[in-house]
Amino acid sequence: MNRENLDEKQAVSADGTRGAGSPTHDGAAGPRAASLTRRVLAQARFETVTMVRNGEQLLLLVILPVMALVALTMTDLLDPYRTDGASRVDVAVPGILVLCVISSAFSGQGIQTGFDRRYGVLRYLSTTPLGRSGLIAGKFLAIMAVLVLQYVIIAVVAVFLGWQPPVLAVVGSIPLLVLVAVSFTGLGMLIAGTLRAEATLAVLNVVWVALAAGGGVLFPLTTLPAWASWCVQWLPSAAAGELMRECFLGSTTTFVPLLVLGAWAVLSWAATVKWFKWV
Repeated sequence: MNRENLDEKQAVSADGTRGAGSPTHDGAAGPRAASLTRRVLAQARFETVTMVRNGEQLLLLVILPVMALVALTMTDLLDPYRTDGASRVDVAVPGILVLCVISSAFSGQGIQTGFDRRYGVLRYLSTTPLGRSGLIAGKFLAIMAVLVLQYVIIAVVAVFLGWQPPVLAVVGSIPLLVLVAVSFTGLGMLIAGTLRAEATLAVLNVVWVALAAGGGVLFPLTTLPAWASWCVQWLPSAAAGELMRECFLGSTTTFVPLLVLGAWAVLSWAATVKWFKWV
């Protein structure tokens, strides 16, 4: 993050507006600080714009998931997992949506938070009227905004590839994706708040690749050997992938993936609260 972005973030986040709440030259109090809601929304807007304007982030958030969707639809990699007349795109989309969440909530926001911490932005913002809770809320709202954008883009591309999802499945996928986002935001914040920025960048990118390739996101757990499948099923990525495939493909619903994902959400945020370092 350059100095110009830091100055802009400081100006926006202190009270939700530029210059509001500052004293006048004669010592009289200026306009009152904006409400907490306005401050959080202003921070969320800044975080969202920062994420989508960054070329590397855009590659991670949109381009790679779209490329993966097209590749899985145009090749026969998913053919063994097509059941009940499901097409390739039907099998591919649930995993791609989970990959989008991991890209934005885990890697994207984690990397951005890591460098914010390195340059002292987190320390500064935690002392402003926005506060620590407002900053975290703004970051999560930014993730939700980016996720909406990702969902729309993936859906449009998938429709052109022949995707025709049930309306109830689309509606049902929304709370599931929010739960996935909560889990991976907690994990991303934990890594960003405990490691150096360079280490955060490396770890998050490596884990992203590992989860996409063998974490039960794009491919069902049945692709793995029995011992590996048993181990991977306890990862939040595998639980999210199974839940989304159950949602869209109408397979047998089990509560184990939901419990696993919920446990990761609770544990990741508990660990973040305990070990996150603001400086």
